[in-house]
Amino acid sequence: MKHFGAHPRQHFVLGTVNSFAAIPMLSKSIQRLSRSYASKAAPSSFPAYVLNAPATEVTTLANGLRVASEGGHGETATVGVWIGAGSRYETEANNGAAHFLEHMAFKGTAKRTQQQLEVEIENMGGHLNAYTSREQTVYYAKVFKKDVPQALDILSDILQNSKLDEAAIERERDVILREMEEVNKQQEEVIFDRLHETAFLGNGLGRTILGSEANVRSLTKGDLQDYIATHYTAPRMVIAGAGAVDHQQLVDLAQHSFGNLPTEPRVPVPEFGPVKFVGSDIRIRDDDLPLAHVAIGFESYGWTSENSFPLLVMQTLLGSWDRTSSAGLNASSKLSQVVAEQELAHSFMTFNTSYQDTGIFGVYAVADKYKLNDLTWYVMESLVRLVHKTSDDEVERAKTQLKASILMQLDGSSAVAEDIGRQLLVYGRRLTPAEIFARIDAVDAAAVRKVADDVINDKEHALAAVGPIHELPDYNFIRRRSYWVSR
Repeated sequence: MKHFGAHPRQHFVLGTVNSFAAIPMLSKSIQRLSRSYASKAAPSSFPAYVLNAPATEVTTLANGLRVASEGGHGETATVGVWIGAGSRYETEANNGAAHFLEHMAFKGTAKRTQQQLEVEIENMGGHLNAYTSREQTVYYAKVFKKDVPQALDILSDILQNSKLDEAAIERERDVILREMEEVNKQQEEVIFDRLHETAFLGNGLGRTILGSEANVRSLTKGDLQDYIATHYTAPRMVIAGAGAVDHQQLVDLAQHSFGNLPTEPRVPVPEFGPVKFVGSDIRIRDDDLPLAHVAIGFESYGWTSENSFPLLVMQTLLGSWDRTSSAGLNASSKLSQVVAEQELAHSFMTFNTSYQDTGIFGVYAVADKYKLNDLTWYVMESLVRLVHKTSDDEVERAKTQLKASILMQLDGSSAVAEDIGRQLLVYGRRLTPAEIFARIDAVDAAAVRKVADDVINDKEHALAAVGPIHELPDYNFIRRRSYWVSR
């Protein structure tokens, strides 16, 4: 049995990053977008494998639970539960509860001990996985076709009947604290946690997924039970299946195992105010580290915004690079070319992290301490260049790369189930590959320049940096490079 306590970054796989709050229906902006995109892209121009992609069947049970699946060939299937709840919906007092619950789910239920759970999964030759993110908690299993009913029964059992034994809670505290120590050694994890902390100061999005050390030490069984009673309701859940699954069987199994889930929370959901992006930075100087890690981010848009697809094209335009890559001077990304030519960094990547109602877009780089001044200048120059100099040829190439990336990420039943679960939580339905391609094709250079202008041009940024960063320019230096005085 596999157990992952990871906190994934959000990536777009027809619907990434991994972590969204439940949205009851497709937003009006997306509906408007669908109509405008449909008029610009001819479906007949799409390859047959895009037009003939299997349909996603969706059924809503009486309690509001959605069951969605995409059948396929083969003998294996992935089934899971996607929950619109994560660290964003925690308070300062119970931050870390969602992740703690993920750990406790595998420690035994009313009818299965921890050992019985592990043996049952291993006897099926299956894998039981879980993760927590800022807007989503996920439990899923990959099994043979014949074992789908048993897998869903196990998922139902661990989600609804976990014992939350006091002794197990105490043991798991130490496990999570050790996990926290390991995470703190991974500078990329540290950077993105600190970036969220400073960009979304005082908001749930700014809190870490693991929670504070003090909270991990103090969370009680009652805190975990309250979290379940608050957030584990049927309308905030999706049962998703992919691969060798039969939709009607999945509906029947869900009705049997999850039909009694409450529709309304037994404990009132805390009210959260609107997200406010804070122009700010957080710098942790540590000259003992061999390399500096820096992330610069700008406030962007949520998944249901009509600007989400131009943002994806922008992300592809800027690209990513590392010194072990064979690409460099010949890369399509101009930032990759200059970083490779001048040896400005060991690596960089463009990130585009979207949430229900906001997002953060920018560049993360790892570099030698004496390169930070030049690196920062070229990163900002490349970001602002999107506002003024993006060409049609660049955009067409980026759109082709983006579509290829999307299709390649949908390889295997687990990736498809992940895509289904996330999209149902985000959009209230699953967008077809043809619709995704139409929306990408509708993005032109003018759209990219407009969104870049809205997000980057003369806008406040958030910055997080760790390592030997004494030569990293100050906030105002970077801020002044978010615009060009003349074009």
